[in-house]
Parts: sequence; C-alpha cells; structure tokens
Amino acid sequence: MIRHLALVALFTVVACGYSEEEWQAQLAKYEKLSAEHQKTAAAEKASKDELDRAKGQVDQLKRELEKMGVNMDTLNEQLQQTGSQNEALNKNVQDMQRALDEYKARAAQLERIKQRFELLQQKLKKLTELGLKVEIRRNRMVIRLPGDVLFASGQDSLRAEGKPVLNAVAEVIRNDKQLSARYFQVAGHTDNKPLQGGRFHDNWGLSTMRAREVLVYLVAPQDPKKGGGGLNATRLHAAGYGETDPVAKNDTDEGRQQNRRVELVLMPDVEEMLDLRSLL
Repeated sequence: MIRHLALVALFTVVACGYSEEEWQAQLAKYEKLSAEHQKTAAAEKASKDELDRAKGQVDQLKRELEKMGVNMDTLNEQLQQTGSQNEALNKNVQDMQRALDEYKARAAQLERIKQRFELLQQKLKKLTELGLKVEIRRNRMVIRLPGDVLFASGQDSLRAEGKPVLNAVAEVIRNDKQLSARYFQVAGHTDNKPLQGGRFHDNWGLSTMRAREVLVYLVAPQDPKKGGGGLNATRLHAAGYGETDPVAKNDTDEGRQQNRRVELVLMPDVEEMLDLRSLL
C-alpha cells in the first residue's frame, strides 16, 4: 500500500516537474514513515499480548485458589480489615509512646520538686530543732508557731518569750537566698471557743490581728532593743482563719492548744502545685 502510494506520489512529482533526486527524497520519507508505523503497531501488539497473558495468569491463579476454598472477594475484604486493624494498632502504639513520654516528663518534674522540697526541709531543720513543727498541710509547707507562746489568751500583743521564736524564723529565711525570694502567708488560727464582743468581735478578728502582729514584727527592721525580723514586706501577707482550719479536735485542752497557733505558709510556685504528699 505504501509502495503504491509512493508510485502515485512519483507520478505526481513527475507531473509537477520535480527532478528524480527530489522524487527519491520523497520516496525515502514515505518509506521511513511506513517503517515507524509498522514498529508502533508491533509494540502495541506486544503490549496487548503481554496484558492478555497477565490477565490469563491472574484468572488461572484465581481459579486455582477457588478450588482450594479461597474466596478472593472475602480475602480482599479481610485484607482491607487487616489494614484498618494495623492502622488502629499503629495509632495505639503511638498513643502509648506519647503517654510514656508524658510519664517520663512528669517523673522528671516530680524528681525536681522532690529535690527542691528536701532542700527546703534541710534549710528549715534548724527550726524543728528549736521545737517548731514544719509540715505539709493542704499541699503547702507550713511552719507552725505555737499561739500560746506568742500571745496571751484573747490578746494580739506579742509576748516577750515569743519574739526570740520569730527572730529565729526570720534569721533562717533572711540568710537563705532561696527562702528569702519566696512568698509567705502569715495565717492566724484559734480554737472553737466563742469570742464575743470586745475590739476583735469574734475569732475571725482575733486570728487576723494576731497574723498581722506577727507579720509586722517579721518585716520590722532589726533592732537590738525592739527586735524585728528584717524580712521583705513585699513577700509576706496576713490572713485570719478563725476556728475554721483546726489541726486537732477541740474537745480537749491539748487539742484547743494546738489549734491556737500562727502558721508561716510557704506559698507554692506553679511547679509545686503538684501533690507534695506523694513525695513524703
């Protein structure tokens, strides 16, 4: 066919007055196109034959599997389910790893807090040697000052024997860089015996004024005659709790004596708001 077209083209060229060289060039062009067409057709046929063979192999394998009792549709569904299960398993593993990392970070944080807590305990050890009680209450470190040593019954004026106690507390805080940089609450407490009338009106008034008296002494400049703790006034504040936060029962003289107290509460920073009791 291509040869026939070439002859037709030859006659056309001759009729149009082309030379023999030009006619040979045109004939070579058409023969090249014919060869490329045949090559492309052969490649397409080879690809189709390969695809047909592959389809045949797949069909044969499917038939053999079905003879063995394997349902391809069911198998495909199971494979898809397995893929979903693997994804879920991978997610669980990732969640567990994330939880483990969080646990390790929490453990490291607790260890830092524990070390800081133990250091504070060591620094306040001198106060416990003086008979003061250092404890953890409501997740806060508390220095308990006996109220009967500091104040006479129903009064808010510091007793002479109470000032050396406050001086000792102030000295420990003032001479330690870490403690002197912390915030403290001076908290007053009473027993449950009602206080009626007078200038305090009730136990709330008495506990608050006692806390204020201790705070004023602790922040007062050091004076050999008058005394004074010399602490930073911006680091302390006073609060009165009345009878609402007892440390013992009020049904005995001993219990009421424990409840009549002033506490110096070390205010926790953000990290220490974790449960300190877990460290004891």
